[in-house]
Amino acid sequence: MIEQLIKAQAYGLGFDLVGITDLGLAANAAAFDEWLARGFAGEMAYMVRTAEKRRDSRRAFEGVTRAIVVAMSYGGREPSGPVARYARGDDYHDIMLERLKTLHAWIDEQIGRHVVGKAYVDTGPILERDLARRAGLGWFGKNTMLINPRAGSFFFLGALLVALELVIDEPFEADHCGTCRRCIDACPTAAILEPHVLDATRCISYLTIELKGDIPTEFHEAIGDHVYGCDVCQDVCPWNQKFATPLRENEFTPRPIIAGRDSQTLSRDILAMTDEDFRMTFKGSPMKRAKLRGLKRNAAVVLGNVGAADDVDVLTRSFDDEKPIL
Repeated sequence: MIEQLIKAQAYGLGFDLVGITDLGLAANAAAFDEWLARGFAGEMAYMVRTAEKRRDSRRAFEGVTRAIVVAMSYGGREPSGPVARYARGDDYHDIMLERLKTLHAWIDEQIGRHVVGKAYVDTGPILERDLARRAGLGWFGKNTMLINPRAGSFFFLGALLVALELVIDEPFEADHCGTCRRCIDACPTAAILEPHVLDATRCISYLTIELKGDIPTEFHEAIGDHVYGCDVCQDVCPWNQKFATPLRENEFTPRPIIAGRDSQTLSRDILAMTDEDFRMTFKGSPMKRAKLRGLKRNAAVVLGNVGAADDVDVLTRSFDDEKPIL
C-alpha cells in the first residue's frame, strides 16, 4: 500500500511520528474562536487575520484532500537552561520543510506524476495540532501541547497537504492526562488558566519571543532566568519524564553561545552584541525571531533577576537611544 511506503519513507527522512488524515473543519474550531475572542492571542494578529482558513484545513491550499502529518523530536533529556530546547540549534522550519519537500518529490516519483500539494511547518494558516490528533499522533495535554504516549511532547509538527486519495489513520480519541495538573501548577506566570486553556499573553514563550514592546513588570520576577522561551510545563509532564528522548538530530545541537552557558553569562553576551554580532551568531537560528532588540530586553529582565552588582555596569553600557526599551 502506498500509505505504508509513504510512512516508511518519512521515517527514513528522520521523522519520529507519521500519520495520515483527511481535511476539514477543525474539531476544536469553536474553542479556537473563543480563545481569539478572549484576546489570548495578544499581539499575534496573524492568528486573527487567518482564522477562517485555520478553522478548516481544506482552505489552506486549493485542491488538497489529505494531510501527511509528521513529528520530529528535538530532544528532552538535555538539562533545562535559559533558552528553550527547541531554539538552541538550527531553525526547525528550514530543516523540516526541506525534508517534507523531499518526501513530496518522492511521492511524485512513486505515483508517476506531479501531486499537487504543499508543506507546512508552523508557517501557514493551519492548526497543526488538530491535524496531528486527527492523524492519530496524540492528544491535547492540559498545557495545550500535543502529547504522544510513546514520545512525550518535545517534538515539532509539520504537515504535507496533498491532492491524493490516501487511506486515513484513526484519530487519537483518548486523553491520558487524567487528574494530573502538574503543568498548570508549575507554570511560572499562571498562563494555563484551566485545563486546555492557555492565555498566551501570560506565557513566557510569548513574552520573550512574540511580544514586541515592554514585558509587563508584573511578569519580570516570574520570568526568572528564561532568556528565550520556556520548557517548564513540558519538563514537569510525567509523559516527558518517562518517554522524552535524547537529542538525535545534529542540526538541533546547541550553538556555542548557548551550549552549557548559564543565564547570567548568556545575558551579558547578548547585551554586548552589535547588530553584526547578532546576524553572525544567530544566522539560521529560530532565535532571530525576537530580533536583537527583543533579546536585549529579555537579557535585561533576566539580569534583574539573577545578576550581580557588577551587572549594573553591563546594563548601563547597553543603553542607547535606538533601544529605549532597555
